[in-house]
Amino acid sequence: MKKQIKNRTDVEFLVHQFYAKIRADEEIGFYFNTMIKDWDAHLEKLTDFWETNLFAVKKYKGNPHAVHNEVDAHFESKITSNEFGIWLNYWAQTLDEHFEDENVETLKRRARKMGTFLFVSMFEHRQKMAEASL
Repeated sequence: MKKQIKNRTDVEFLVHQFYAKIRADEEIGFYFNTMIKDWDAHLEKLTDFWETNLFAVKKYKGNPHAVHNEVDAHFESKITSNEFGIWLNYWAQTLDEHFEDENVETLKRRARKMGTFLFVSMFEHRQKMAEASL
């Protein structure tokens, strides 16, 4: 039976289920498995991120743009919209498998926006790095 996303425990469950899929994915899992050394800490931070995002609590501290720019640079700017699409599909799939309420659609919409912002940020960062190397 599906449930509503009401609190941090629900967000934590979502994050853990979602990243289990990501880590196992043959196409994008290696990005995550290469860069993330402490999965427990990472999952806690992402739970903070999504709890902050959904419930407006002030738990998350970080800069997702800077982190994703670092990851992209590590992989020599090979991350494309395809990887973001796979990520978003797993996010929506995980939400739909386990939850049903207005927060499901809110989290899907916010993930799409976040993915767009992060990808654009990576693209702009690539341009700045290319210009700086001239």
